[in-house]
Amino acid sequence: MASSSHFHYHKDHKDDAMDSAFDEFFENPDIFPEPKERKKRVFIERNREDGHEKLWNDYFSENPTYTSKLFRRPVRMNKSLFMRIVYRLSTEAPYFKPKEDATGRASLSPLQKCTAAIRQLAYGCSADTVDEYVRLAETTARQCLHHFTEAIITLFGDQYLRRPTPEDLERLLYMGEERGFPGMIGSIDCMHWQWKNCPTPWRGMFARGTGEPTIVLEAVASQDLWIWHTFFGAPGTMNDLNILD
Repeated sequence: MASSSHFHYHKDHKDDAMDSAFDEFFENPDIFPEPKERKKRVFIERNREDGHEKLWNDYFSENPTYTSKLFRRPVRMNKSLFMRIVYRLSTEAPYFKPKEDATGRASLSPLQKCTAAIRQLAYGCSADTVDEYVRLAETTARQCLHHFTEAIITLFGDQYLRRPTPEDLERLLYMGEERGFPGMIGSIDCMHWQWKNCPTPWRGMFARGTGEPTIVLEAVASQDLWIWHTFFGAPGTMNDLNILD
């Protein structure tokens, strides 16, 4: 006859010590650190209305502080062209249209947004450099630049960002022939941009007598200051004479 066996579990003092330690761990509130309080976002009152008023008085009022000649320095274009861009963007681009917030306070003006974007493009500066004068934050300045480039492509791309048409080529050839250069559609020029992070194996190909590696920006412009061709990336050892070879 088969006999059944039974396993008997005997609790000893080691189990009691484990249970007491376990209970003490969960009953002690100091063991669990309190969750850290989330840092609140810092709000800076930049007085954007004062920024618009200062910008207007400096360049756009009836008696501006700076003349039209000095206007070209911060934005690299004349005032009439700048105002044409601002007008088109403020009437046709949603981001640049004047708005009001929930309290009825006016948002940043189209002048402030366009000035911030164009200054970044004109000088290649970082977004936070326009904060003190135009009175907008770094993130907003980047948004202005992003929306500005999109709006320029949308509103002016069909007219300015295009290939020359047969009519354009015929007109350019006529202009060149009238000036004594038959067959010319424009004047080519090159400028060198220093390449700070040029790889060491490429330095010999991109460096000239100065020793600093550069990249060539090539452009072809006509008499009416239209740029019909650009190319960026030629090695710095090239110049205006051999870059077309």
